[in-house]
Amino acid sequence: MGMNAVYRGPEDCPSVIPVFPLPGALLLPRGQMPLNIFEPRYLALVDDALKGERIIGMVQPDAESNATSTTPKLYHVGCAGRITQLAETGDGRYLITLVGVSRFRIEEELPQTTLYRRCRVNFEPFTVDFTARAGEQEVNRAGVVKALRDFVDAAHVKVDWRGIEEAPNEALVNALCMMSPFGVREKQALLEAPDLKTRAEVLIALTEIELARGGEGSDSTLQ
Repeated sequence: MGMNAVYRGPEDCPSVIPVFPLPGALLLPRGQMPLNIFEPRYLALVDDALKGERIIGMVQPDAESNATSTTPKLYHVGCAGRITQLAETGDGRYLITLVGVSRFRIEEELPQTTLYRRCRVNFEPFTVDFTARAGEQEVNRAGVVKALRDFVDAAHVKVDWRGIEEAPNEALVNALCMMSPFGVREKQALLEAPDLKTRAEVLIALTEIELARGGEGSDSTLQ
């Protein structure tokens, strides 16, 4: 899915962005994430984003560090996405699609003057994200496909193998990571992998661990 805006590097991204804390939600550069927005604070977030640069920062709450907190701490790395589609449902909800732009590191959370949270962020550590398909040639594609086949066989799910065969390495690895059934910490590890090659290696390793555990603890499947 294309975007009207062009992001060539960190300088094209805002330094302050609204953030949407959502456990288990993994957005990666050029990946697509559909979201069902219904809470008043996030309806306000979308309204305000549409008035500006249409950027939302997806970030996971760090549940382990704030079990008793009403305002959960956030992991320091998230991924910014641009709203590329929006539909009103007629019952007060928005259905939106985000397309990933780049990962960011949170430098500070700003005092809350809106219903939603905002952070000052730095995109500089992730300049590689602005180059489409960077490092594809280094990906162990055969290993990724084998891990997927093993998972599919164990979980008895169907996948579009033709689409997988035709997908470029970046699209394949990132889509599988985003749809994976892993927990918050595992998805954060996938997000923070320094490059596509490492992300593929982490994906393979996590899949092998999940298969060895027999899928215990998973709450979703690859579809």
